[in-house]
Amino acid sequence: MIEVITGLTLAAAAGLNAYIPLLGLGLLSRFTDIVDLPASWLWLENDWSLGIITVLLVIEIIVDKVPALDSVNDVLQTVVRPASGGMVFAAGSASNTLAVEDPSALFTSAQVWPFLLGVGIALVPHILKAVARPILNVLTAGAGAAVSSFFEDLGAAVLTILAVIVPILALILLVLVVVLLVRRLRRAVAERRARRAAAAPQGM
Repeated sequence: MIEVITGLTLAAAAGLNAYIPLLGLGLLSRFTDIVDLPASWLWLENDWSLGIITVLLVIEIIVDKVPALDSVNDVLQTVVRPASGGMVFAAGSASNTLAVEDPSALFTSAQVWPFLLGVGIALVPHILKAVARPILNVLTAGAGAAVSSFFEDLGAAVLTILAVIVPILALILLVLVVVLLVRRLRRAVAERRARRAAAAPQGM
């Protein structure tokens, strides 16, 4: 059960930022005893893998804080974030050491469902983020993009660390993150409707 919670929170973190959970697993496996990846997953802690993921993460962090570009990035990340979520969920739920025997097992009958479940879990925060961001940018003249992105990245990082150290606490934090995303989306939609209603008489 704990392993499932670990995988679930890692997948949700990937929905906020695809690269933070992957980089987190790689770094924790390489430099600590918290995560012990098997031989077939050691590529994740390889210098080249860590370097590429880090570069992609830096690009994501910068682009996601620029109004307009963040919405384009969300469209592109519609494939990347769920795929990352599927990988980290399958790895996180496979064993106490966050290990799967073989990456190709993701596509066997035994592992395809954890992968698909991780994809679905990652899609939830991704969709909430992608829908809320354009509205938030309009309401704040773009000023809210950087602030919102910062807290999303921070949430993904904290979720990743807690997922492998204190999974129950990570699950509680995940619930809070989802609640905040839903509330932010509802507030943004309500404010946008209010602005449209206020502007309607002027356009008549």
